[in-house]
Amino acid sequence: MSAFAKIRARSTALGGVACLALTGCMAGGPIASAGSPITPTEAQQGAEAHTQIVSEFGGAMSGSQANYVVGVGQNIAFQSGLGNSPGAFKVTLLNSSVNNAFAIPGGYVYVTRQLVALMNNEAELAAVLGHEVGHVAARHSAKRQQAAQQNALLGALGQILSGVLLGDSSLGRLGQQISSTVPELATLKYSRGQELEADGLGVQYLGTAGYDKRAMASLLASLAAQNSLDAQLQGRDARMPEWASTHPDPASRVQNALQLAGAANGGATNRYTVLTPGSGIVYGDDPHQGVIEGNEFIHPDLRMSFKAPQGFYMANGADAVSINGNSGKAQLARAAYNGNLETYVRQVFQKLGGTQQTLAPQSIKRTTVNGIPAMVGTARVQSGEGQVDVVVYAYEFSSGQALHFAALAPAGQAGVFDGMFASMRRLSASEAAAVTPRRLEVVTVKSGDTVASLANRMAYTDSREARFRVLNGLASGDTVKAGQKVKIVVKGS
Repeated sequence: MSAFAKIRARSTALGGVACLALTGCMAGGPIASAGSPITPTEAQQGAEAHTQIVSEFGGAMSGSQANYVVGVGQNIAFQSGLGNSPGAFKVTLLNSSVNNAFAIPGGYVYVTRQLVALMNNEAELAAVLGHEVGHVAARHSAKRQQAAQQNALLGALGQILSGVLLGDSSLGRLGQQISSTVPELATLKYSRGQELEADGLGVQYLGTAGYDKRAMASLLASLAAQNSLDAQLQGRDARMPEWASTHPDPASRVQNALQLAGAANGGATNRYTVLTPGSGIVYGDDPHQGVIEGNEFIHPDLRMSFKAPQGFYMANGADAVSINGNSGKAQLARAAYNGNLETYVRQVFQKLGGTQQTLAPQSIKRTTVNGIPAMVGTARVQSGEGQVDVVVYAYEFSSGQALHFAALAPAGQAGVFDGMFASMRRLSASEAAAVTPRRLEVVTVKSGDTVASLANRMAYTDSREARFRVLNGLASGDTVKAGQKVKIVVKGS
């Protein structure tokens, strides 16, 4: 469960986080030369942001997989000319279930374990990181800082709220951050020319590092397939959001990357190197951060569970889980608790209002949900575009621990969350112990194995073959052959 608003505030101070996501990385413009060296100011900015970023994206991973990613990342980043040695770059493998990579000024580069799992060779991993370093090398962050501030990423509900609570409004940011926890909604960051420039620089870095430059295109194809699958699984539209209409479609970007790469350059892909150290890496949600199973969120460490409303989908991070739908948005989080549930609810409202808006519950009542003491506060906020209902529903799990939903909906529609509020329950010890992570496993295809038979080994109850194909970069008509190495997802402790 992750506090994305803090990341956005920090990234604005830095001039923006360079973030890889397919719908926001598109085409147009020339390729820049190598970047000028990291400045002392950039180094200081990066160092100041690093600890918070790592904390809010699940923490840094260690071990052989992390060491491998660091080596690949430092090598590709060195090609940028930003540092005088690979060691000038700090590359971090994040314990996050989101497919993402980004970089910030100062030589700090990040990639999530989930995105590493999607890669099918080392060159693709280098391409991911090269693209992000390219944004930093071209100083895109500074160039688009003003535009980013003027085009805050808000969902439809967040846009209404932004007219209600201005300035340092956490409530306004809540609408934004709930939307932007979905990877493809956090992508309108750079212009078409800047995205092409980053792609072009990434391809250039691949070549100078000795990799197959076509890896950028295969990486983008895998991201496109993953984006489409995620949309299908969550029951939402995989097409480009309206606000991203200035960007070309994903297929166009893949073709553009192929054109940038040109003919095969004889570079390496190191196809299985990225897989071997990753065998056994957690795939999807880390149980210590809670897991999503269908429409249910389960947190074994906190010993709690709830179910999202029908038609809504969830996004989980290190510190918060968001619940997204057309008729409202909500977020489950924790805050400091002194044993007084009413005070807790009022403090959440106050925080949502921020420093420039007084926000307090207009009604508040105590109740019990499945044996858990609870309190719900509601408020209706007027804006020029209509009224919005704000609901804070808090639960006392112990004298020192409380959790709360902060929900936003157009006036009169907050009832869509009633079932979710009522579904909160405690997990038994046996239920909590039964929650085990999914892990990535690399297997060798045996004689008689097929895509269907291998997909049936995936630790899911739905869309097994689609998941297997996307994970392994297999198109709809592709088959497997004996001796080939493939990835599957299994349950394991």
